[in-house]
Amino acid sequence: MLHEALLQAALRCEMPSLDDVRSFGEDCPDEFFRSVVEPLADSFSVQGAAAYGQLMRAWIPAVPVVPPVIPALVDVVYVLSRVTLGADIKIVSPILDAMKRRFPSARIVFVSNGKSAELFEDIEHLRADYPRSGSIASRIDFAHALRERMEAENAIVVDPDSRISQLGLIPLCEQTRYFHFPSRTVGTETSNLSALVEAWLSSTFGATGTAYIAPKRIPIELEGSCAAVNLGVGENESKRIGGDFETKLLNAIGSKYEMVFVDRGAGGDEARRVTSAVNNSAISDRVHYWEGGFAGFASVIAQSNLYVGYDSGGQHAAAAAGVPLICVFAGAASERFRHRWSATGSAKTIQTVADGRSPDEVFDAVKQALRLD
Repeated sequence: MLHEALLQAALRCEMPSLDDVRSFGEDCPDEFFRSVVEPLADSFSVQGAAAYGQLMRAWIPAVPVVPPVIPALVDVVYVLSRVTLGADIKIVSPILDAMKRRFPSARIVFVSNGKSAELFEDIEHLRADYPRSGSIASRIDFAHALRERMEAENAIVVDPDSRISQLGLIPLCEQTRYFHFPSRTVGTETSNLSALVEAWLSSTFGATGTAYIAPKRIPIELEGSCAAVNLGVGENESKRIGGDFETKLLNAIGSKYEMVFVDRGAGGDEARRVTSAVNNSAISDRVHYWEGGFAGFASVIAQSNLYVGYDSGGQHAAAAAGVPLICVFAGAASERFRHRWSATGSAKTIQTVADGRSPDEVFDAVKQALRLD
């Protein structure tokens, strides 16, 4: 297949012609990102990052690297979104927190779509709906247009390796004021992104921050202990455990918690699957469904005694809110990827690695993990 040949050639540093890359990318942009760009980014390797940069030269010319310098006066700090909700909690929220500490007199502006902005009601927001589909040229044009909206005087831009900037290839201001966190090329095989961003903030700005969420509070009437559950996989079935695992999981959670809040997601097939698992369980009369946006469910998570779910933004919301959590982690691109994205927080976090295990083995591991006390 063309995309596989292109990916392997890039990793071997055998670059095809940029005209061929451009043709494939423009004709099949979604496949190009899904099958070539994302595997290179998810490798979290210097080799993968270099290959990605070379491929994107088909659209983005190389520019000399100029080290940034913190200006004597900073009036505005623009912090780019990572576009996905979990990454905005795990990586961007400690940056927002650190910028508030480092520049207490400056405006801290989160550049993101509306869904991510709802997670941080305490931060000024610049609406930027990155086009996650469509031509590559349109995505690059989006970055250039955004730069024109961020021309505030005495401003700096902090880029957490955002898709908005095509992972730092398109500086969104003068390079001397552009601070890019190279998330894919720092650290070791077992490094976690939370520790890496903290170290980068400390060395770059002399300040650190803590991951947090600040959504609008959704009041819930608690009737005893409460668990929040998210069985969504974002259309990535490799993250999901098959068979009757989900029904058994709900029964196990219900045996320990009086109330169970279940996120039914955005509807469609995923909502039907989740509803079926609830209906087949013995606790359907004690399940409360959440059918709103993610920020609202993050508020529910923050008020719960436990969070359980597949690898998703929910685990990072729980970790940031200090809620004990169990994450069933399946379908990881690599061990390095799993180490990078494992949730870390002040409360107890248990990761159940599902790859290579049967559904029964995964369920037994989760049952053991439910003994959090």
